[in-house]
Amino acid sequence: MRSLRTSPPPPRATELRCWALSTGAELRNLRASLHEALTGHALAEGEELDGIPERVVLVATELATNALLHGLPPTTVRLLRGEEVFILDVADRDLSTVPELADIRPLGAGGRGLQLARAFSLAVGWYATEDTKHIWASFPRGEGQADG
Repeated sequence: MRSLRTSPPPPRATELRCWALSTGAELRNLRASLHEALTGHALAEGEELDGIPERVVLVATELATNALLHGLPPTTVRLLRGEEVFILDVADRDLSTVPELADIRPLGAGGRGLQLARAFSLAVGWYATEDTKHIWASFPRGEGQADG
């Protein structure tokens, strides 16, 4: 396994939304709320996402699931807006582990959330504060997405 790079997210970012999660059942609401924050409209039942919102929602779901399964509560998901990027920041309180890329596990064995984040975002990194561990991913701000 390889470690993920240690780096804080870009410093000039404004928080658009924040979600506190304690169970996997809350992921559905996170996805819908994230879509609304990115596009300015609610996700209709059965509506398919496309482009950047789809990528942000997929990565948010993966990273939040990892935090819920392997971290210590609460799990906090924040959507931030920088000059040219959206930043997704997922935090938990488990400071005893370092995020690692699971590049040698067989398919179906889990541990692919960080790989998906790397594949679908511009950059991924992690950092720790005094009491939380954060994993972040950045995405381009495209046309048709809410400016908050």
